[in-house]
Amino acid sequence: MPTRRYLQVDVFAPRAGAGNPLAVVYDAQGMEAAAMQAFAAWTNLSETVFFLPPSDGGADYAIRIFTPRMELPFAGHPSVGAAWAALDARLVRERDGQLVQECAAGLLPVRIRRQGERLLPAVRSPAARPVDAPAPGWLAGDRVWGAARGALPPALWNNGPDWWLLELADEAAVRTLRPDQAAIAALPGSGKLAVFARADAGDGADLVVRAFAPGVGIAEDPATGSVNASIAALLHRHGRLPGAGGRYLASQGREIGRDARLELVVDADGGVWVGGEVHAVIRGTVDW
Repeated sequence: MPTRRYLQVDVFAPRAGAGNPLAVVYDAQGMEAAAMQAFAAWTNLSETVFFLPPSDGGADYAIRIFTPRMELPFAGHPSVGAAWAALDARLVRERDGQLVQECAAGLLPVRIRRQGERLLPAVRSPAARPVDAPAPGWLAGDRVWGAARGALPPALWNNGPDWWLLELADEAAVRTLRPDQAAIAALPGSGKLAVFARADAGDGADLVVRAFAPGVGIAEDPATGSVNASIAALLHRHGRLPGAGGRYLASQGREIGRDARLELVVDADGGVWVGGEVHAVIRGTVDW
């Protein structure tokens, strides 16, 4: 049984313990998909990534991404964490601050920004698009679980994973929301719901976000790159981006004891980059 290198990192974290944990298994060639899925279920983290040799000559590295229940074509916090992990393990060397990641969603560009000794990766999300699906009545009303809705109607969006997106009236509505997990799990097309609103002035964030995914076994995710990228695409389409110059900072996870910060950049062509800080927390080996 081969022993593989293992790393656990905290992604979108201004400090260790504030973001979303990610399990990283290096040298995963030879592992069957069933073994990867079983290990991801055992870690009980929202996602685990497995490094493999790239099959495309244009890629610097390749990963597969698993939740405890399924494989994903793309997810933001695993992609940002994987880029950091690839550089940390010296698997790759960036070229002019650029890398290319291979995953089931295809080849994704990665930017590496340096602040002193810190590496801050950002991945360009697959293009997000709205999915034609009617919102159930309880989601389309003026109030959802007592919280006032914002101006945008609820919509199902996809950039790899599917997420229902719901704008609420203000930050307080997002922070104090008490969702019905069973109702979210039954949402058509995804079993996942993200709520968001403009942030109140004070702590530097421009947007507040919460993401609930009981349909895939996660009651509330502390930091979700894919959903934040879809929200950015939605806001860009409606001319509602916060911040300046297509850049803004999203706050997520405070309601479950975290304080994640996600940096979003929307290019002139509508491409969305999501990035942030990463911290190594656990280094070791895996026998599986």
